[in-house]
Amino acid sequence: MSTEVVRELTIKASPATIFPYLVDPDRLVQWMGTEASLNAVPGGEFRVLCGGVNPSAGEFIEVVPDQKVVFTFGWDLPGHPIPAGSTEVEITLTPDGEHTLLRLTHRGLPDDATTDHVNGWNYYLGRLEKVVDGVDPGPDSVNLGP
Repeated sequence: MSTEVVRELTIKASPATIFPYLVDPDRLVQWMGTEASLNAVPGGEFRVLCGGVNPSAGEFIEVVPDQKVVFTFGWDLPGHPIPAGSTEVEITLTPDGEHTLLRLTHRGLPDDATTDHVNGWNYYLGRLEKVVDGVDPGPDSVNLGP
């Protein structure tokens, strides 16, 4: 069976301020990963080295500036139960006055991977909120394990 993880976060910034942190590799690594190769167009590459040791890979499915990003995701490691591109992550940005509601939905996860991905996304979204607010969250040191 597969399941989905949904995380929501209200950030004091506009969607236009947050969006580049989802699609620009130099901005993305300020909150997620230590290296990134992104081509934010449908069919374009999504590769992020999380915590300096966990390679993730997929491709962009949909990119709507300042509104939505959808990409496939998985771990680029031999024999990993969540292989590269095997799940889908959708991030929507909805304006709410001076704030933005960010909603992340990660679909297609194995049931036994839900807790790990809730913890991982909580870690990364907390870092994103800091970066957008102008705070350096320090290096990505999450240990996601194989």
